[in-house]
Amino acid sequence: MSAVEKINSEENPSFSHILSHAAKVPGLIFLSGQTPVGKDGKVVEGGIQEHTAQCINNLGNVLKAAGSSWDKVVKVNVYLKNMDDFGAMNQVYEKLLPNPKPARTCIQAAKLPNDVDVEIEAIAAY
Repeated sequence: MSAVEKINSEENPSFSHILSHAAKVPGLIFLSGQTPVGKDGKVVEGGIQEHTAQCINNLGNVLKAAGSSWDKVVKVNVYLKNMDDFGAMNQVYEKLLPNPKPARTCIQAAKLPNDVDVEIEAIAAY
């Protein structure tokens, strides 16, 4: 038996043929990067703020499926297509994530899946 439990949220689009939404090991959950894609598999309407909110919502769905929540997230990595979106992304991030905020890295990525403007991944305890 594997010590790794694969987690998928039924609230998010399924990419189970290529990845799991998360991998759970004793004490930790490693969440795959989430893009601003709705349950229908399409990028949601709007700009960086709406896209950031959708990424955070998608991660929240995975956290719930894994038996955790945002208040147990210890590390977040944010990938932006354009670092000029940093301030607008931060406004949503600050509003939607609980305090204390997790450790975070934010970098500009040359190209993200489906040419989206943001992707966010996380590591959480449970």
